[in-house]
Amino acid sequence: MVAIKRHSWTKKVAVTLLVFGFSILASGSVNSNSSESEKTKIFGKKNTIRISIGTQDQVINTAVGGATVREMDLLRKHLPTTGKYEGVEYDIQWSSYTSGPPITNKMLADQIDIGLMGDFPTAINLIKFREEGGDVESTYIGTLAYSPNGAGNAVVVPKDSDVTSLAQLEGKSVSVPFGSAAHGMLLKALKDNGINPETDVELISQAPEVGGTSLRTGQIDAHADFVPFGELFPFRGFAKKIFDGAQTGVPTLHGIVVRSDFAQEHPEVVKAYMKAMLEANQIYRDNPEATSAKIEEWSGIEKEVVYMFLGPSGLQPLDPTIRQVHIDALKNSITTLTELGKVERQVNPDDVSGWVDESYLKAAMSEQGLDYDQVIAEAENYVISGNDALTGEPIEEPKMAAQLWIQGEETVTNFASIPNMMQMLPTLRAEGKAADVMFVHDRNNGWKLFAENSYYVNNGDGVSAFLLQEDANQYAAASGGQVTAFKELQATYAQTTPAPVGAAQ
Repeated sequence: MVAIKRHSWTKKVAVTLLVFGFSILASGSVNSNSSESEKTKIFGKKNTIRISIGTQDQVINTAVGGATVREMDLLRKHLPTTGKYEGVEYDIQWSSYTSGPPITNKMLADQIDIGLMGDFPTAINLIKFREEGGDVESTYIGTLAYSPNGAGNAVVVPKDSDVTSLAQLEGKSVSVPFGSAAHGMLLKALKDNGINPETDVELISQAPEVGGTSLRTGQIDAHADFVPFGELFPFRGFAKKIFDGAQTGVPTLHGIVVRSDFAQEHPEVVKAYMKAMLEANQIYRDNPEATSAKIEEWSGIEKEVVYMFLGPSGLQPLDPTIRQVHIDALKNSITTLTELGKVERQVNPDDVSGWVDESYLKAAMSEQGLDYDQVIAEAENYVISGNDALTGEPIEEPKMAAQLWIQGEETVTNFASIPNMMQMLPTLRAEGKAADVMFVHDRNNGWKLFAENSYYVNNGDGVSAFLLQEDANQYAAASGGQVTAFKELQATYAQTTPAPVGAAQ
């Protein structure tokens, strides 16, 4: 009896193993190289796909791919649910960091699948995967925001400092996050101004929040940083900008990288993420002030600073494509990193062209009915428009336009000129209102500037704003104008009566 029972149990096991074997043949063999999701599916467990995304909430250039997608739950909206994804559960994991290197480390450890970071960290990410990733590489798949000339990176000093130029930093202490885009900008800027970074200044590695504290307490003479800190610290009132990355003329960006194994196994998921990012772009462009306020809630960066970078005529256009200007930014990063000795083996900067893949972005655009060239055009032409709030005239020259954000109001008020904005101020004061912030634009380059921190030239025909005092001096000499400080300009219009709406200027 016992023998019969043993034989029956053995037969059942054999049949079970045989069926299991056929299951393996049908599904693909299980081995150490099988992905975790494949293994869980084979063994009959609930199939869960982890999507781990590393972002930088305070670096508001990543907001359209990070916080906005996360907080509005846009990724889940676009994730596939049919075919091989039917019945799948998605485990979406978000983590935020103050810089790119920790994201790269976690991507190499297979703890993050998609990373958002600046150009220098991106170059390091792409190189490190090719050095240490084995069969896995990382791929650059899209851009979040960028500047064709480097605007966004900056050097600031304490507000009461006598330093007004890089040349005056010789012999002084300057902190910067090492390995960042700002680090590369600083090195180039110092060299361009005849300062040897290794011998003429004391360079210290400090993260943004540490650099800000060091500026406040006088522990350093200057701090160089990336988006948004070069504008954030002056806005908070304890620093002033003496150099803008745009003066280097070298492009900078923040973009998206993905592990190749994740992209190959789940291309539809990567495409869904790109759809979510594209939707976030549109949400921001449709309602820049309201979305800036939301990003302030999510990141702790004031809405006025967010708007300065991403709003109309902002410092960093929201362009998701990968074009030559973006390739150039990465190539420049590799060249500088090599010069700094941050790359262990020789890397040809031209190789980066083979480390990008726009197929996920283009597929997402196609399914959302977006034209590639039109997306680029919208990003490049996202400038101040509409009518002047004082005179009603159309705003035709965005570089000459001005804006103020009145406290308590949800939208920014636009003006065709700086004088028109200044003429509005007495009326606002009479009504008990105050301007939370005033924006002007560099006459030469169109860069968005905080009005209080800019230089002006009044030449009789109008008022022009400049980031740099030397540019203001040159324009004044050429036009016969007078260089004017903001307080002097404000006093000039303090008693001016506003023109009625619709009147000629």
